[in-house]
Amino acid sequence: MARALARAGVASRREAERLIEAGRVALNGEVLASPAINVGPEDILTLDGEVVAEREPPRLWRYHKPAGLITTHKDPKGRPTVFERLPPGLPRVISIGRLDLNSEGLLLLTNDGALARQLELPATGVVRRYRARAFGRASQERLDRLKSGITIEGIAYGPIEARIEHGGEGSNIWVGLGLAEGKNREVRKVLEALGLKVNRLIRVAYGPLELGDLKPGEVEEVPSRQLRQMMQSGFAGEPPQSPLRADSSPRGGASRPKIAATSPAKPKRRSWPHGAGPRQPGDESKAAPMTYKPGWAKPKRRPKPGPGKASAPRRSGKPR
Repeated sequence: MARALARAGVASRREAERLIEAGRVALNGEVLASPAINVGPEDILTLDGEVVAEREPPRLWRYHKPAGLITTHKDPKGRPTVFERLPPGLPRVISIGRLDLNSEGLLLLTNDGALARQLELPATGVVRRYRARAFGRASQERLDRLKSGITIEGIAYGPIEARIEHGGEGSNIWVGLGLAEGKNREVRKVLEALGLKVNRLIRVAYGPLELGDLKPGEVEEVPSRQLRQMMQSGFAGEPPQSPLRADSSPRGGASRPKIAATSPAKPKRRSWPHGAGPRQPGDESKAAPMTYKPGWAKPKRRPKPGPGKASAPRRSGKPR
């Protein structure tokens, strides 16, 4: 039942289970108390009395989440949410993973709960890329220790790729990170364990999808053809520029230089005698005869040496 609601784009599996427990879901007019029920093609599924539509083709959107928004449909504290600020015209969507209140950057949205579940699972191995601005002292050697994972307060975090991108010790530095788990506040907790206080966190990529040039609050749908290709490959692959884009370098940092494409050198044009062209194989006997304009001196033919006589040596020097 939870899977059927998720595929219909109503909610994720976890949210669908909570809806069922709250008595808001009915099958053929009977309110359900457990999600452990199969749904057939002839069954009528309703949510709050409204018929749940059939499963739509999966769709995916890239959204640039600004800081200060909660990634939830409804916040008990009344704080602004991501889904309240989405542009009009979008169908009901759910988020793939979350970004906390003060984090910003790429947030994926979909109408397919099963797709969201697939991309959220650490077993899928989809790499998330972040840029973190943090205050404190750190060295690349200390960051390299995260490659083997770290345990903080009894919670084990998997391997993390981290490297210093900009700045030095004793000031704000930019750190690029790549991880495949995405636990709650994982980046902040891991860097705090190394003595770094994160004051800005941006997600720049989720698997092969990048934040790109999306402005805060903008949404852009992933083309259906590209989505099908990514689903067939299991969302394997990395962004073209990993982990950071050249246009997202911190202020004051040097951007990556552009490499101009070089074209191959053109072959030199060969000149041929007047009235003649390049001979083709087998055309030796059909070569065009030399033509001479009036006033031109014809070259003299040298006599062939007779028997036992050596040919006269040529004169050295410049030709006349």
